[in-house]
Amino acid sequence: MPAALLLVVLTATAPVRAEGPLPWPDSIAARLAALALIETLNADLLANASATLTLDRWCGAHSLAAPPTIVADRVTGADKPADGEIRARLKVGAEEPVRYRRVRLRCGAHVLSEADNWYVPARLTAEMNQQLETTDTSLGRVVRPLDFRRTTLQATLLWRPLPEGWETGAPLPPAGADPLAIPDFVLEHRAVLTLPDGTPFSALTESYTRAVLAFPPPALVAPAP
Repeated sequence: MPAALLLVVLTATAPVRAEGPLPWPDSIAARLAALALIETLNADLLANASATLTLDRWCGAHSLAAPPTIVADRVTGADKPADGEIRARLKVGAEEPVRYRRVRLRCGAHVLSEADNWYVPARLTAEMNQQLETTDTSLGRVVRPLDFRRTTLQATLLWRPLPEGWETGAPLPPAGADPLAIPDFVLEHRAVLTLPDGTPFSALTESYTRAVLAFPPPALVAPAP
């Protein structure tokens, strides 16, 4: 996302469904603002090791809740055994125990992401394993003492507010009378967490919801009085 554009813009296992339409008008300015904000969040996630702490800051910056702290709600009864691809990312053989955990990261009433997490218990401390098995604490907070690193393997924009080629003259969508239709999920990251020596201990798939935009649109977007 070019810097100039950024300056201009200034929730069971079923998919999360945000409550009602977000208060964004369906206009080109709103679409441009939404695109810049999603790209800003994407850049912040790519630049930081912990998605939880990044969402803490996003929650606070956009006044989504008070206090602006991310809470992890563990989804019980969910299981996705590690397949060959996940084991390859974790550099473990077929017999090495790999555990699965699914959580929803929530800021107040807003579920900002759903995360699938596979981790190698042998590469964590006994205390960390106990926390992951018995509490709702997010993995990022549990393993923070490890001084871990994050390598993002894939970052995918799941929603494009503006069509491909909009910046070179492709037709823009007409303004609508209804609120801007934002899909349930807008961004997905696939990542691996490693120890400082490069040993992987966790593989993640994170799906970020439209609730990352659950705040009033910027003043630039608001219609003229």
